[in-house]
Amino acid sequence: MNLDGTGNPLSERKGALTARTLLGNGLPREAEDHLRQAGQTYHLDEIAEKHLHEAQALAPGHAAVLIGHYRFYFYKARLAEALELAKLCISKAARENGLSDDWRRVSATDAAFDCYENSLPRFYLFSLKAYAYLQMRLGNLNEGHAAASKLVELDPTDKIGAKVLLDVVEWTGQDDDR
Repeated sequence: MNLDGTGNPLSERKGALTARTLLGNGLPREAEDHLRQAGQTYHLDEIAEKHLHEAQALAPGHAAVLIGHYRFYFYKARLAEALELAKLCISKAARENGLSDDWRRVSATDAAFDCYENSLPRFYLFSLKAYAYLQMRLGNLNEGHAAASKLVELDPTDKIGAKVLLDVVEWTGQDDDR
């Protein structure tokens, strides 16, 4: 990941551009300002988190705000909180794509998952990937494996890199004496 000079994951140019392009439509200017200030104060947890909460109050459930919160918790290694945000992102992406609320019931033909240029299906895939990864990191290997397997089903060409998650689960199940 290319971070800016401060090593701040909230101000990553590509990530910020992607979030704005993907899901930034309709974000109130004040909420965007709070997200920017959260990035600028990333190293000051309490202040950055206050800005994230202000953005959430101004734009409840907006994808850009959810992504900002997720990234903050993820890069601060607050994985249980990041997982809750990943779940909210999956729910939002499911609604936006007209998909089932239960990711286990989603099939490859339910959205244009095979067209990487379509931002809403891609948002769903990346949200589910975050969920799978975090489940694994938190020790819930069966749940993480199930979510990663669903990703491979939805994205058989593996454009988002879900197969590596399955490899990790396989590897952790191996004896150390290989």
